Amino acid sequence: MIMTAIRVLLVDDHAILRAGLRSLLAAYSDIKVVGEAADGADALARVNELAPDVVVMDIAMPGVNGLVATRQILQAHPKTKILILTQYDNKEYVLPLMKVGAAGYVLKQSVDTDLVAGIRAVARGDSFLHPSVAKVVLDAYLQESNSADDDPYTQLTAREREVLILVAQGRSTREIAGLLHISPNTVDVHRAHMMQKLDLHNVAEISAYAVRHGLTAR
Repeated sequence: MIMTAIRVLLVDDHAILRAGLRSLLAAYSDIKVVGEAADGADALARVNELAPDVVVMDIAMPGVNGLVATRQILQAHPKTKILILTQYDNKEYVLPLMKVGAAGYVLKQSVDTDLVAGIRAVARGDSFLHPSVAKVVLDAYLQESNSADDDPYTQLTAREREVLILVAQGRSTREIAGLLHISPNTVDVHRAHMMQKLDLHNVAEISAYAVRHGLTAR
């Protein structure tokens, strides 16, 4: 019986890294790279065009970042599997991505050993988490189950977190509305709620908060 190769889309803003990933995956007959994208907006367009089985997604990209792109892709294509590939394993990145539906999380420092296994796992409907990421998820679950989590960041909705990151990047309300496909008024509502929950009062405080929590690192 001939097995159909897993169709993969690579999403990262660094062309050299994409080329390296393509070369790595070319050694496996059950995986086929069908396309590449340099940012989240391009990724959604390529998913619409190519219908990949798995999207290997970076987080920190200019324009539409990996969190926003993951949400948008899964809303439009719920059967597509998103495998996050990044250098960040802090909870501010991991938990929002898990909550919007990412199926797996691989760290770039372990790409040689984990990427192929991660692609195969999410393609067959399983999850795949690097051990340090699994610990973050488990710790968050235990905190919630013990009702001991008083970090206001965890009270933000996924949309409020998206707005937080984009505001910290210096995006205007109109730009954020365009990137998230919502109205400017809706952006203002999410922004107001986010600022209230975090006790932030202006753009400078939002930017400082994002830097302290590693949300704008590249």
